[in-house]
Amino acid sequence: MEPPEPLVQFEAVSYLYPRATRPALRNISLDIRRGEFVGLIGATGAGKTTLCLTLNGIVPQFYGGRFFGRITVAGMDTLEHPTGMLARYVGMVFQDPETQLIANSVEDEVAFALENLQVPREEIRARITYVLQAVRLDGYERKHPSELSGGQKQRLAIAAALAMRPALLVLDEPTSQLDPVGEQEVFAVADELNRELGVTVLMASHAAERLAEYATRLILLSAGSLVAVGSPDEIYPQIELLERHHLRPPQVARTFYLINKAGHPTGRLPVRLEDGLRALDSLCAQCTLTPPSIPPEPQGADGPALVSARDLKYTYPDGTRALNGVSLDIRAGEYVVIIGQNGAGKTTLIKHFLRLLEPTEGKVLIGGRDTREFTVGELARRVGYVGQNPDHQIFNASVKDEVSFALRHLGYPAAEIRARTSASLEALGLLDMQDMHPLALTRGDRARVVLAAVLALQPEVIILDEPTTGQDYRGAKSILDITRELHRQGKTVIVVTHHLYLMPEYARRVLVMGKGTLLLDAPLRQAYHQLDVLGATFLEPPQAVLLSRYLERYSAGELRLLTPEEVAACFIPGGVERGSHQIPESVA
Repeated sequence: MEPPEPLVQFEAVSYLYPRATRPALRNISLDIRRGEFVGLIGATGAGKTTLCLTLNGIVPQFYGGRFFGRITVAGMDTLEHPTGMLARYVGMVFQDPETQLIANSVEDEVAFALENLQVPREEIRARITYVLQAVRLDGYERKHPSELSGGQKQRLAIAAALAMRPALLVLDEPTSQLDPVGEQEVFAVADELNRELGVTVLMASHAAERLAEYATRLILLSAGSLVAVGSPDEIYPQIELLERHHLRPPQVARTFYLINKAGHPTGRLPVRLEDGLRALDSLCAQCTLTPPSIPPEPQGADGPALVSARDLKYTYPDGTRALNGVSLDIRAGEYVVIIGQNGAGKTTLIKHFLRLLEPTEGKVLIGGRDTREFTVGELARRVGYVGQNPDHQIFNASVKDEVSFALRHLGYPAAEIRARTSASLEALGLLDMQDMHPLALTRGDRARVVLAAVLALQPEVIILDEPTTGQDYRGAKSILDITRELHRQGKTVIVVTHHLYLMPEYARRVLVMGKGTLLLDAPLRQAYHQLDVLGATFLEPPQAVLLSRYLERYSAGELRLLTPEEVAACFIPGGVERGSHQIPESVA
């Protein structure tokens, strides 16, 4: 049977942005065939977004710069056809759906582009009905987009693109800001559009486990160059290749890579959970399971309660009850992770720690003192905050000015400002960038700027709200490595995240939020194995936890393993070691 004809063809494509000295794309030649679901992978700066933007002509028609080679989409040269015409064939969905949603209702959002193209009214109505059913938003026609969840907003952006009846749907990191249920919604919708409607899908994503499940082919970019093309079964088992390019493989693949490396060949490495479970059956039939020695659960910190909530309730002005009687203590020197689905109340809770919100009922205490008794400046000296979007906290024209701003505003002596600013810039690796405008930096570096500004104040408590959002694996790890060292130096660290797979190396305690209540407060190892509680707030444990639970049928008791290294250690004498990362004591 002949393979489907190419829908997209890249022929020796290179591209440089205006004033750039290095190409964003380097000599790319590849085909995307009709009906494929292609995953585009690569570290931050690999060229994924640029490649996506070439497909509807935004690069280079809008950005300018120097373009070499040729791209055709459905036979149309992207240099010879305007972006408006290409948009009829290429639907584009970006990382943040809120940047794309402009109308006052769901149905108006879908209709907007169609009305601009003067599509007949009856046809517009028919398309609205069709695409909202396709993305499972029928019944939401009159809702304002702001009333939707993150996953629903992203599905609405997909619906608006789909209404144009594109041959190709391009999604650039569409799930990076979503909780697991929102991520699953977007992947499931893209898969359904691909399989049932024949829409060709190109999705740039760091979600390795999801891509392994849904993509038919992967394209790996690095520094603008095409490194590898193949199915998930061909690409994801190449663990060393992925690590060289700062990519995280699915946890199943890494687990069996470690097992194979230790001398227990299992054939081709599985990359999906169900394949990993079958491989465990085969492996346990051939060799003895030797559970690794697991350190005891850490005891709760015995220091004083530094952050406390007492029967905390909060209702937003529109009547939404976001917190419903939360009580907790976080003690000096703890490292706590707060998890839960979007809308669970996590961000509302930590905003109370900063007095960005004041309780409707109950109270919040910092060091035993009600937050309502603090001035903003007093609280900033004790509690530092890095928000979800670093751009919301940046407003100075240089990195150095941004890091020193709060110190200057609070009236510190000039010599101390210089010393603290320099130490903080050095600790975060920003000295070479101190004279640059923060908005000229990558998202990961902008997050570092905000963290540097927080550290310069030397707070006792550091709160990071979704610090790994939009980061590749290397960027996420580098930020969390810094938090670990700050914790080792005695800081109290609170991290809000959906990325559960990242946290076993760092956090000791987990707070699980759901519908404005505290569902669970437990040591991390215990919490990650409370699958019923995680499920109640639509969280999925890392694949290594699910492999561990499956292995228990071959063990004498509970294993409570957390990572690929721990699962692999069941078959590896001595287990697997990790390294560490240090930052200077000067920021403590």
